[in-house]
Amino acid sequence: MNVVVCVKQIPDPAAPQALDPDTKTLVREGKLILDDSDAYGVEMGLQLAEQAGGGEVTLVSMAPGGETSGLRTALAMGAAKAILVSDDALKGSDALATAKVLAKAVERAQPDLVIAATESTDGYTGTTPVQMAELLGMPSVTFAKKVAVSDGTVRVERQTEAGYDDVECPLPAVVTVTAGVVEPRYPSFKGIMAAKSKPVDQLTVADLGIDAGQVGLGGAGQEVTQVADAEARAGGEIVVDEGDAHEQVVRFLEQLKLV
Repeated sequence: MNVVVCVKQIPDPAAPQALDPDTKTLVREGKLILDDSDAYGVEMGLQLAEQAGGGEVTLVSMAPGGETSGLRTALAMGAAKAILVSDDALKGSDALATAKVLAKAVERAQPDLVIAATESTDGYTGTTPVQMAELLGMPSVTFAKKVAVSDGTVRVERQTEAGYDDVECPLPAVVTVTAGVVEPRYPSFKGIMAAKSKPVDQLTVADLGIDAGQVGLGGAGQEVTQVADAEARAGGEIVVDEGDAHEQVVRFLEQLKLV
């Protein structure tokens, strides 16, 4: 079974971040790392390929500057190869433009199953995977906490507020997984060394047959107009129990119209 895992390479969350003063978007320069949420998808893809008794995992990513640091981490985990779309024309692309690019790249791999995280930790839109599924003409199942594949069907336990739903759909399909769906493996030294020689096919927008006017800031259907610091949290109120603490709590809840 051939599995494609969409992974995002992001600025290290532990490092200071900066916004482009013109576009109000996150500056993505220098070394990028694998988004932690995507490690679960990579591990899930590897396990499904192993359980199927054959096939491989192909990574698909979009990043500036030909950056592959995050991809190499996923390759070291065991993925066979990667497709990287890197083009200056992509700067400022919104979620839909990103989905268009990823869909074209995924098509090249001809997968049986596409796996992605439910959302990235630097964007949190949660829309790109399902947009990509629509463009690919594939069914999508989101928030998977458990995934199994057999007889051309993917079976998913879909996380809900009340528990989970059992969902089945035919392959090929797009599945987004939650953190904890599996425990990601740590890249071994052997895997890290092997990752250095694994193929990364680097493509441009033109290679994918996409008009540059459909991506980047010019093709974006949304615009960030202002970014402001979050309001500082006000100090809390300490209730000293002198026999009437319960009454103070009730009055507080009444003010919030909770009782």
